[in-house]
Amino acid sequence: MKKVFLCVMMMTSVLSLEYAQACTGITLQTKDSMKVTARTIEWAAEPLNAMYVVVPRGQKQRSWLPDGTLRGKSFVAEYGYVGIAVENDAFVMDGINEVGLAAGLFYFPEYGEYVAYKDEDKLQCVSDMQFVAWVLSTCATIDEMIALLPTIRVIGIDSRASTVHWRVTEPSGRQVVIEIIDQQVMIHDNPLGVLTNSPEFKWHLTNLNNYVNLASGSIHQREIGSLDLKAFGGGSGLHGLPGDMTPPSRFVRAAFFQSTAPRLDKPEQTVVQAFHLLNNFDIPVGIQFTNSDLVPDMPSATQITIVTDLQNRRLYYRTMYNSKIRCIDMHTIDFDRVEFQANPLENSREEPIEYVEIY
Repeated sequence: MKKVFLCVMMMTSVLSLEYAQACTGITLQTKDSMKVTARTIEWAAEPLNAMYVVVPRGQKQRSWLPDGTLRGKSFVAEYGYVGIAVENDAFVMDGINEVGLAAGLFYFPEYGEYVAYKDEDKLQCVSDMQFVAWVLSTCATIDEMIALLPTIRVIGIDSRASTVHWRVTEPSGRQVVIEIIDQQVMIHDNPLGVLTNSPEFKWHLTNLNNYVNLASGSIHQREIGSLDLKAFGGGSGLHGLPGDMTPPSRFVRAAFFQSTAPRLDKPEQTVVQAFHLLNNFDIPVGIQFTNSDLVPDMPSATQITIVTDLQNRRLYYRTMYNSKIRCIDMHTIDFDRVEFQANPLENSREEPIEYVEIY
């Protein structure tokens, strides 16, 4: 138990580091309005101990508390689910349950504030890193989640750690963002389907007004006096789109890239499209450090990319060590019979390269 607790503290405390706080989420749809959510998971300090989890119906779970004990709220999985967890198999960062409800955790430093932990309330307490697991276990719809939220208290389990916020999406496409600010739970509809990090979600929506001049396509030729002015290349209508890696800039880029993405015929095509769009948000690990001697030996700060097909109940992922897309198809899982599983995303930390044979 002591070893497990040390892993928990390591994971939550490192979330406070400046170079850890980056995630980008988008939402796409097919021509017939089938929804696909997608997101990145960044962590620049070191390779994450990442795993996929398969949680059967009836699985008993319990929340960690700040003292390192498993004495928080107990909950049972009414719905089986799959997800991607980091460091601890209880810390599900993103996942989907068998009825198609998807949820994900995104870093939210400096702007969130949870209720203070009180030991007398421990049986209501769910740690922020386990909120996704609680949602996927107990809720079939967003309305059901909203109705159940007053029955729990979301807490942090390490005062050094960043706060987080979450998005929850239904197969219908309805999506909400949950933030806890000044100890108050805020629930925002998210028709745009984009989420990054701080500041608060409503600020990001307002900030989009600064870019009302941007549009897809190219700017038309124009004259100034005797000069003929022409755009240097395609896509000049987006000249001025912010290119840095801060959450506000990533939010703006994600909003415009997503809005210009064509609707494709099949969910599988849209899944691949989502991976390609999120390539634009890969964060080079070196830019996160002012001292190059501290840069870890790994290929990217963007360690995992996840895409979820809500209607077809499929979770796809790829990693910084293997760009091959892998899929967990929930239709192949009997959640009444399967046992709990937590398996590493990778067996090798080296990108497989296929050599072309020349004859």
